[in-house]
Amino acid sequence: MPAEDVEPVHDGGISTYLVHVEYSHAPRPTRNTARLTRAYTSFLRDTLPAGMNAPAPSIIYSYAHAMTGFAARLTARQAAHLKVQPSVLGVTRDRLYKLHTTMSSSFLGLTPFSPLVVASNRGTDAVIGVIDSGIYPKDRASFAADRWMKPPPTSFRGGCVSHPDFNATEYCNYKLVGAKYFHNGHVAMMSQMAGSTPASGSPLDVEGHGTHCASIAAGAPVRNANLFGFARGVAKGTASGARIASYNACGTSCTSSDVTAAIDEAIADGVDVLSISLGFDADLYIDPVMIASFRAVRAGIFVSTPAGNEGPYDAPVGNLAPWVCTVGASTMNREFRAPVSLGNGKTFTGYSLYSGPDPYGTMKPLVYGLDVGSQFCEAGKLDASKVKGKIVLCVGGAAAQGLAVKQAGGAGAIIASRGDYGDFARADPHLLPAVTVTFDDAIEIRQYCNTPNPVARISYFNTVKGFVNPPSPRVASFSNRGPNRLAPEILKPDIIAPGVEILAAWTGEASPSQLDADPRRVKFNIISGTSMATPHVSGIAALLKVAQPDWTPAEIKSALMTTAYNEDNSGGVIKDMATGKEAGPFQMGAGHVDPNRALDPGLVYNAESHDYISFMCALGYTTQQIAILTGGSTAKDICSEHEDIAVGDHNYPAFSVAFKSSDDKVTQRRIVRNVGSHVNAVYTFSYRALPIGWSAIVDPPELEFDAGHTSLEYTVTFSLLPAASNSSQTEAHSALVWTDGKHKVVSPIVLTWPTTTAAMEVM
Repeated sequence: MPAEDVEPVHDGGISTYLVHVEYSHAPRPTRNTARLTRAYTSFLRDTLPAGMNAPAPSIIYSYAHAMTGFAARLTARQAAHLKVQPSVLGVTRDRLYKLHTTMSSSFLGLTPFSPLVVASNRGTDAVIGVIDSGIYPKDRASFAADRWMKPPPTSFRGGCVSHPDFNATEYCNYKLVGAKYFHNGHVAMMSQMAGSTPASGSPLDVEGHGTHCASIAAGAPVRNANLFGFARGVAKGTASGARIASYNACGTSCTSSDVTAAIDEAIADGVDVLSISLGFDADLYIDPVMIASFRAVRAGIFVSTPAGNEGPYDAPVGNLAPWVCTVGASTMNREFRAPVSLGNGKTFTGYSLYSGPDPYGTMKPLVYGLDVGSQFCEAGKLDASKVKGKIVLCVGGAAAQGLAVKQAGGAGAIIASRGDYGDFARADPHLLPAVTVTFDDAIEIRQYCNTPNPVARISYFNTVKGFVNPPSPRVASFSNRGPNRLAPEILKPDIIAPGVEILAAWTGEASPSQLDADPRRVKFNIISGTSMATPHVSGIAALLKVAQPDWTPAEIKSALMTTAYNEDNSGGVIKDMATGKEAGPFQMGAGHVDPNRALDPGLVYNAESHDYISFMCALGYTTQQIAILTGGSTAKDICSEHEDIAVGDHNYPAFSVAFKSSDDKVTQRRIVRNVGSHVNAVYTFSYRALPIGWSAIVDPPELEFDAGHTSLEYTVTFSLLPAASNSSQTEAHSALVWTDGKHKVVSPIVLTWPTTTAAMEVM
């Protein structure tokens, strides 16, 4: 909790504070609010010293389910005293919040009067195509058209397809302007599998993923949106005025043929942005998504894709082509906390979206899953006679483990996050009191299980937002990292955006936990993934496309990358949740997306079809392989027209250099276009956080733009110095910054060199 929440007030001023009480000191939950208030009044009287009772505190709310504790009018001195008491878990000052998205839009600075929102008129003239599992518009205000909405732009030629379970006339409008489905590939694949029954094709989303992503990108504002009371607020898409065209290519699974058909249709329909929350890690010429995306970008469509959710292992990042924007996931300044208290007096921070009554008035027996049948708490393997009425500590998993404990008669579950996830522990909508804790905390809880008569209790805080500790944003542990396996010179991911615990619209055909045994149905759900980060960038790109209609997809991506930020809300470098260390370009690309700054980047790096062909030639692709991507002819050697161009010369807004030896020297070329308001502008360069051990020479050191020179070229020559080649390190980070006094055009730099370099120098 930040110190300013209880800062001293010398004039005796009174504020409202929320006081989170440790469960053993709290009254038993009840709907009798008068009884709760009396109990908490006694609590205050007993906790505050006699000399601190004036002016007398007054309780304005007593909470039984949303949190354990109360809201009271207190002096700052009283609040500060409560904060340090063992019986109090937290004290936060009440804040005045304006209506906002359930965090992500406000976190991104996209308020109704922010520069990008105003300049783009909320993206009204843009159509975002969402390639996913379809859309669920039934009784979903996120996809309703406001009365002020006009017909979509005439450049969009798509529409909606009716189906027995999807009434296009009823569901489609000026907001949802397209809804189609593609399932032939899925039907064919399922027919080859014994016992498999293909799902019937329809635009309707029965999974939830597509609905969630579509509403993140461009959902209409919905007041009082929440999941079981969590994350309550105004939910709205990143480009809340933009139109949505949904292409269902992923019923119960995605086939490359269906996905390709969907992208093909979207290009024909004339969408402005494609949001594709799926992908592969394959050579570009055999990756259907990258092939189809190349065609889309060539048609002027911005394409955003996810980095993948297999992190934090090295080099698993997907969607590697330079023509797509590959998005990693970050956290926001909001958490869903649920403390776990042990009988030995220790308390650990858990995370949960459990919404039922909190039954614990006393501690419950605690057992380890391995001791009662399954350390992973697998369904059907837990011994009900040993689980009944107890809290079970489980290794790994999510809501499914909690369900297994519930079915075995357990009273609750504590679920360990993955060991390599570090600080990340996912909150899930459990069916019983259950929380996820970090792996390190789970180890300590496991050790406690070995003591005589271990007991535990789970409490619920509900939503904690604002300045949470640790700071935000952070790179999500699950978010895939670089380097780029196919082309190390192209930095991937490109950027990070909110992707942890995002609230957005949900299907009425699936439960929030996505478990078949879960009967609950909700209009909004909270889930995490780079799939959630991707439509945030899709929405921002739609806003930029309206505000800057002459920019190419590459220039939009350039603006996003060169204006991204690298500092968290405490002023430090953005951290990696997996390690707790500062994140680098392989973890967060250019940094965290900053929509309003991207509106006016100063300079942009462009790339078009011939640039991408040069890139593929430099990779060593054959004319035939390139033709697969471009649809071009194989009659002549296309690369003969693109000789003497290195992979690193691709006009990318970042520099990634992989030295092959200690005496290697690499020169990369770039061209920038002046898009600032001043035609005559002079930019000079500097470095950010220049590490010792390497050099970079920029030529020319100054760029002078005028009406006749709106685009200028420069080179950077990188070389290792003995200080680096003789060290044990194999990676260095920096950034090249061009500035005209108003704009800062920042390109990340990441240098790598072989682990054997130091040994070679010594020999």
